Amino acid sequence: MGHHLPFFFAELPEDIMVADLEESLDEESFCAAGAPQETARLRLDLPRSDDLADIVTLANNRKVATMVATMPSPFTLDDGRALVARAAAATRDRAKFAIRMKSTGRFIGAASFQRSEEDGSIHLGYWLGEPFWGQGLATEAAQSVVDFIFCSTGATRLTGAARVTNPASRRVLMKCGFHLLDQGMIHSRGAGGPVAVDRFGLDRSTWLALKRWGKVS
Repeated sequence: MGHHLPFFFAELPEDIMVADLEESLDEESFCAAGAPQETARLRLDLPRSDDLADIVTLANNRKVATMVATMPSPFTLDDGRALVARAAAATRDRAKFAIRMKSTGRFIGAASFQRSEEDGSIHLGYWLGEPFWGQGLATEAAQSVVDFIFCSTGATRLTGAARVTNPASRRVLMKCGFHLLDQGMIHSRGAGGPVAVDRFGLDRSTWLALKRWGKVS
């Protein structure tokens, strides 16, 4: 998925040709996997029907639901089944993943992305069950999904958002290389109305630079 050399490459200075080739090789090395890569502690794959007990237990928590735009509260077994069904219907522009502990296979949260019809950017979302907060797990999962999005969708820009009352989610986005764009209001289904959020963005060029410099794993 790297940059292609133009048809008039013979007229370009040699150092430009080398730079383009090196960039292509770098990106291919980041994009070797066809699915989100495992992290030190996590595996990301499709949520399944045998995850339903954990999905409902963890998602049926207002502390989680009020920080996520589309999660209902209370969260029922039917909501869990709908989550599994949506994940099974993934496309190149929209997908949802289970976040699992690699050591046990247990479902601990979810990550997702969806392309905006307005500007073509892709929005990153994620949540973890409360027992798994404060351990750096959301950052591991988000970094894996960010890599997967840039490698598999051709996206040039990602967006993310965090409630202004959720500094932990802000830190996750910033550790993944996102920068603050502005503030605004969105509707939170779990909160039952509009909530204030900080909006973040990450360009493909910044992601590539951070990967080369080793600033994100």
